[in-house]
Amino acid sequence: MAVVTTADVGHVRTITLNRPEKKNALSLELAWGVIAAVEAAALDDNVWVVAITGSGDAFCAGLDLTPDTEPYSPYSPQTTQLDDIGWVGQFLLAVRKRCDKPVVGGINGVAVGAGLGLAMACDVRLIARRARLMAGYTRIGGSPDAGLTITLPQAMGYERAMRFMMENRTATGDEAVAWGLAGEAVDDADFAGRLAAYCQELCAWSPITLRLLKRGMVSASSGTDMESQLRLEVSNIRRAFGSEDGQEARQAFLEKRKPVFQGR
Repeated sequence: MAVVTTADVGHVRTITLNRPEKKNALSLELAWGVIAAVEAAALDDNVWVVAITGSGDAFCAGLDLTPDTEPYSPYSPQTTQLDDIGWVGQFLLAVRKRCDKPVVGGINGVAVGAGLGLAMACDVRLIARRARLMAGYTRIGGSPDAGLTITLPQAMGYERAMRFMMENRTATGDEAVAWGLAGEAVDDADFAGRLAAYCQELCAWSPITLRLLKRGMVSASSGTDMESQLRLEVSNIRRAFGSEDGQEARQAFLEKRKPVFQGR
């Protein structure tokens, strides 16, 4: 079974994360598959608008933390030897820098960690009312990656983004709209239809206009060097995961108990 599927309707290409039995948690194959699908859509002149959504009842539950599943960490030797940013930073670079077509996030269910990073990399987001957004890094002894130190403050403002991540807050559909994390909340039963209709609505405009609009918006909002910031995220999460507290957090998460931190 393909872990990423694509479907074209008119000028809209929908990219679907397809590990429903894992709530679309990210393996290496799935992560790089999403990146490749976005880049392929960027190069196809028949595609004017791109949608990213999840199969089943989840958008993306983040990194697959199952102990016997690769990658346990996004920074395996295989990925770091090829790319010092890694796949987790490539979500933002693929969607914002290498695809100048509008990318609509169809947040049909839970989006956590790197899954939230993928959602926030999208240019605009529709969210199902039952969907839940959570950063989740404090819970596993990590620090934000997947571009979230860029995209969350842009969307929410500095203090609200700090509180959202630091307090391990969860935002449901309507809350996500109120907090600036999404532009529209949709009843769950109507979600797939509304996502498809919205993307088709965008195709009423010239694709040249939309591409130039996105280029201008990305340029204007890129006050921080994106690649340098993504490298800082990688460095921070390596240190966090490598600490004793980070190891304790992940062990406690897997054992479903409260962690005991020592500050080292």
